[in-house]
This record gives sequence, structure tokens and C-alpha cells, in this order.
Amino acid sequence: MALTDGDLQAIWLTVRLAGIVTVLLLLVGTPIAWWLARTKAWWKGPIGAVVALPLVLPPSVLGFYLLLAMGPDGPVGHLTQTLGIGLLPFTFWGLVTASVFYSLPFMVQPLQTAFEAIGDRPLEVAATLRASPLDAFFTVAVPLALPGFLTASILTFAHTVGEFGVVLMIGGNLPGETRVASVQIYDHVEALEYAQAHQLAAMMLVFSFLVLLGLYAWRPNPKKG
Repeated sequence: MALTDGDLQAIWLTVRLAGIVTVLLLLVGTPIAWWLARTKAWWKGPIGAVVALPLVLPPSVLGFYLLLAMGPDGPVGHLTQTLGIGLLPFTFWGLVTASVFYSLPFMVQPLQTAFEAIGDRPLEVAATLRASPLDAFFTVAVPLALPGFLTASILTFAHTVGEFGVVLMIGGNLPGETRVASVQIYDHVEALEYAQAHQLAAMMLVFSFLVLLGLYAWRPNPKKG
């Protein structure tokens, strides 16, 4: 059985969502990860906990509070209406906003680990060569942390592809607008269309397996010289 037009539409929407979220989180998550890796401030712990919160918080809880914040009476909703953007819930950009929050730790934590692994010595050497902190970051820290960037980007993309609870809470189920692949599978199951649900579910299963297989196969072995 071939994929339906609705399936293809949901797959394209999912890929588009995951791509945009990954790019946005590279821009937002990199400075957060760098600050967490370098700071000794006392509020590092609380901020790190906030960043990691989506890892343990039920998606429905996060989705509920994001829905309130982006609704007509919420602070984000007031802001977007004032700017003439309108309300974000049940729109594609509402999905993007929610996914950025939900996938934040999958970008920040691998980058933070990569930055911490660099240590102080390379940056101190760059400083002795009169490199500014910004120059040292882009010419020393970023190249040394490239494996972390790759891991964080892949995990963020894959995690966004597999989202269900948050996207359903924020986006609902609008064909071509907010109905991503995971929601499309739910619709097939609800309609007792198990064969079509199996096709999409199998695709996501294979995709997730290949992502993890690639990460584990590519990860360098510290025991080897």
C-alpha cells in the first residue's frame, strides 16, 4: 500500500518543522551551552535545571503551560497580538515555538559537554596570541566542539521528528498546517487504518534506529589511541 497524500504532507511538514527547530536551537542553544560550560555563577544549577526540565516533564504539562502562555490571555499571546502576528496556538509557528522549548536540552546538553571537554588550556593559548574572546570561540572552541555540534543537531532533529504530546497540545490536528507524522499515525489508528499506520510507524522506527546506529558507530572509542 502506497503512502497517501495526507501521509506525504505530514512527512514533509515534520521534516520542515525539525529542520527549522534544529537551526533555531543551534542559534539559541550554543550561547546557553557555552555559558553553562564556562560559568561558575551560583545560578548555573537552576538555569541548567530549567534547560533540562523537558527531559522529565510530561509533554502534556509542558504543552498546557505553553498553550496558556501563547493564548489570548498569556504574556506571549499579548506580545504576538500587539506585534500584529496573531495567536500562535494551532499554527505551524506555534509548533516551532513549542518544539524549541521541548527539544532545548537535546541541543544544549551535548554542546555543554563538548565545550567542557575542551578545557581552559586552548583558550588560554589563544588569549596569549591576542585573540579576543569572540575570536577564540569561533577559531578554537567551535572547531574543537564540532563532534558535539553534530551530535546535538542530529539528536535535536530526531527528537523533533518524534514529538507527539506537545505538538498535539499546541498545534491540534490541522491537515497541512499542524498535522505532523506522529499525529497522522494517531489518526490512522483512531480510524482503524492499521496498515497505513504501520507504514508510517515503521518508517519512524527505521529512521530512529538509523540515527542511533549512526551516532554509536561514529562516536570515537576513547580506548583507542
